[in-house]
Amino acid sequence: MDQTSAQGPGPRPVRLSGQLAVGGLLLAGLAWVVRAVWEIRLARAGEPASGPPDQGDGVHRPLDGLENSYHLVTSLGGGAAFLCALLFLSWLWRLRDNARALSGLEPRYSGFWVYLGWIFPVVNLWIPRGIVVDAFETGSPGRRLPVSVNVWWGLWIVGLLSGVGIVYRDSTDEIIARAYTEVWPLLASDAAVIGAAVAGAFAVHAVTRAQTERTRSGTTGADPV
Repeated sequence: MDQTSAQGPGPRPVRLSGQLAVGGLLLAGLAWVVRAVWEIRLARAGEPASGPPDQGDGVHRPLDGLENSYHLVTSLGGGAAFLCALLFLSWLWRLRDNARALSGLEPRYSGFWVYLGWIFPVVNLWIPRGIVVDAFETGSPGRRLPVSVNVWWGLWIVGLLSGVGIVYRDSTDEIIARAYTEVWPLLASDAAVIGAAVAGAFAVHAVTRAQTERTRSGTTGADPV
């Protein structure tokens, strides 16, 4: 009887889950490219004579066509980000479970951190990366952590702390007003999110490949996907 049989269920196929997560990340990155293009269009058009959309004291003027289309772009981008999150979390959960099956070691972080680690202030600066690193190191011992993991996380933090990245604090109308007056910080934040999405796709691919190779060499069964 091999080690994984003695421990319980063996690792499950992770390649398809990784491919879906890569697709979700690239889709989110593309959504932020489109968003950046619209912000450039807003900056070039300039603020209308009637002023910003949110005029204070609960007063909002009617939006023009470009501003309305930016609302649509941000809504579609939010949908792409939500889909990306679902696919990424599904991959991360399977990656973590497989690392436990391959190593026989309990994960460093409890299961609820796979979800809550992204939203709790302060700890969201390191726990999600820690879950990926822990799964990689226990599931693929002796292998160097892919550089793309650190690049992905560094760019994600920049986008997170900027306040206008994936998780932004301003309303869409407030972001439109900023595009009229200070578009470069918005574009810098967009670039960080796009870079994080691309680096994240490389990271997911590299980590998935390493675990798939370990599954094939370290268990009696192969990853059939």
